[in-house]
Parts: sequence; structure tokens; C-alpha cells
Amino acid sequence: MINYKDRDILVKRLEGLIRRDTHAEKGYYKVRSLYFDDYWNGAYEEKLMGVSGRNKYRIRIYNDSDSVIHLERKTKTGSYIYKKSAPLTRKDVEKILDGDYSFLLYHPQPLCQEFYVQCISRVMRPRVVVDYEREPFVFEAGDVRITFDSDVRASSLNFSIFDPALPTSSVLEPGKLVLEVKFTEFLPNLIREALPAEAAELSAVSKYVLCCEKTDYIYS
Repeated sequence: MINYKDRDILVKRLEGLIRRDTHAEKGYYKVRSLYFDDYWNGAYEEKLMGVSGRNKYRIRIYNDSDSVIHLERKTKTGSYIYKKSAPLTRKDVEKILDGDYSFLLYHPQPLCQEFYVQCISRVMRPRVVVDYEREPFVFEAGDVRITFDSDVRASSLNFSIFDPALPTSSVLEPGKLVLEVKFTEFLPNLIREALPAEAAELSAVSKYVLCCEKTDYIYS
């Protein structure tokens, strides 16, 4: 977790080292994710308990558009995170939101078939919508991706993820945003040295958990 002053300093350092992600035409884009959890709130509880091996399922779109829709499974094993995705159509998403999961069993993507099994066997259902603005930087060596996620918002009133006017509530305290540093192979020293240690409250920030708690969806 960092503040906006830290962000400004860090961006000035990074701009001389790595490039902005070309997918962010205005320097940023909006991310919206619909997260699912099971009957026992397993994804939430396992995150709080720090379970080493755990999965989260979500449907993700960008800039309120249905042009790119992904079903994603985020797997965490120890300190490593692996993400697998499969394309969906808007019609697919609407079926899922209507509680019709049967088509997933016959979907050509194995992840969709897996999601069907989870939905049926673990009573997986939509839990919370997570919104934020993402400012991304990329560096090819080490497959490094540095992102600033601001204006994190949550909604559990309804799950109309294609509605740009979906009511949401702010999650982070004023003046704060989330810095994420991701790399596949290694983090180059020139990038590591650019990250100001004094700027960060180092923590395993979970936007999912923050948004669940903000919307107070947990069942007693």
C-alpha cells in the first residue's frame, strides 16, 4: 500500500527504465472482476488463514466493455501465483448470472469445464464485484509487470458487470493505492533498486478480501 506522493516519485524513476503498457491507451484502464466463492466462503477464509495452496475464480472485463471477457482461475502455491484464463462471450456471462451453468460442461475450454464442476459440487456463486483503475508498466527482462491500482471499489448489490453505472463503494482509505510488482523469472536489480523501501507498507494486499469486507457479505 502506498500513497500518491510515493506513486509520483516511483513513476518518475520507472519512466527512465521501463515502458508503459501499450494496452493502456490513456496511461491506464479500468479493470472489473466478478469474484465467485463457494457455500463455505472458502476463498475468503483460506486467504485469511494463509492457506498455502488455494484458488480463486473470477470473470474479468476491461473498460466496461464486452469485447474481451475472461474466466480466470488464480492459483497461489506458497509464494508463487499462477493464472489460467479462458475466453467467454457476453451470452456466456449472462447465462452464468442467471444460474445456468450447464453449458460450461460442454465448453471446449478445460477451465470452463473445471468451473462447472466447482459451481455444482461446491455451490460456487457470485460474491463481489471489484473495480479499480490500473496504471501498468512492463519490462521484458524477467517478464516484469508493475501496476498502480487506484480508486478500488466494491459492489455486491447486483452483479451487472457490463453496467458502467453499477453502484460501488470506495474501499481504500483516502490517499492510498495499491502497488503490485509481478515477475515471472527474476526481478532485475535496476528495477529492485528503483522501488523505494520507505514508500511501502509491505503486505499481502488482497483487493478481493478488502471488497468482501467493505460490502459485508460474509454469512454468519
